[in-house]
Amino acid sequence: MVTRILCFGDSHVWGYIPNTDHERFSDKERFPKILQKLLGSKYEIIEEGLNSRTLVSEDTRPNKEGRSGSTYLIPCLDSHDPIDLVILMLGANELKHNFNNSSEQIGNLLEKHFVKVILKRKSQFRNTYPKLIIVSPPIINEETEYAQKRYIGGTEKSKQLSKVYAKIAKRNNCEFVDTSQLKVGSDGVHMTKESHTKLAEIIMSKITQSM
Repeated sequence: MVTRILCFGDSHVWGYIPNTDHERFSDKERFPKILQKLLGSKYEIIEEGLNSRTLVSEDTRPNKEGRSGSTYLIPCLDSHDPIDLVILMLGANELKHNFNNSSEQIGNLLEKHFVKVILKRKSQFRNTYPKLIIVSPPIINEETEYAQKRYIGGTEKSKQLSKVYAKIAKRNNCEFVDTSQLKVGSDGVHMTKESHTKLAEIIMSKITQSM
């Protein structure tokens, strides 16, 4: 039986190349595809990354409709059912200063609208529920021009968010992956190619130990 794994998240999951105009890392470079290669044919990785995806906030910029992840989550879970495991990497966009969220508020949104929903979403076809790995966003480097325009206070809040997510994972009996040691690129937000590789290796280790 093939283990089906859904990677749900934002531009980190999509594979946004730092400091580019929406260029994407290739199938050999972004972490969901690397994870698929590492795990092999007994696993199926389903990519559901979307640039600018939020938890619940609406992005009012042109051509950014449908970015609220909470409204898409259940249809996504059901369309890919059955799912054995969800890798959830979301919350970075809620760190933007225009949304005015604290790390605790972001954690509350993640737990209520995603963690609880995923863990309680029973398969339509079998008597199973998805397991969950929560992945924190990498630490934002506010010294870059890109981050300064979007993430005032983001460095400290992203550090705090990692701790908040770890507590949520423990409280809900989930696995947690801390990305605070992974490097971001020249825009101060998106992961480098090397970080994508490292993240895939860390997640693979979590999967092989827990499933």
